[in-house]
Amino acid sequence: MNPSAFAYLAAGLGAAVAVVGAGVGIGKLATGALEAMGRQPELSGGIRTTMIIAAALIEGLALFALVICIILSGK
Repeated sequence: MNPSAFAYLAAGLGAAVAVVGAGVGIGKLATGALEAMGRQPELSGGIRTTMIIAAALIEGLALFALVICIILSGK
């Protein structure tokens, strides 16, 4: 196979791992936040805010990983 084909394959696999990791991370985050809101409904506003900030950080990290995969596939 052509070496550039391996680069595209590796970029695709890296992107898939990044997206799956972000999905699992956000799923665990939402599970914990919803359980905490169920236990203490009076704190749901603060928990929701913290959850949204953490989800944004996870998504930012996943986007950064995808950009790196795209850049590396072009080399």
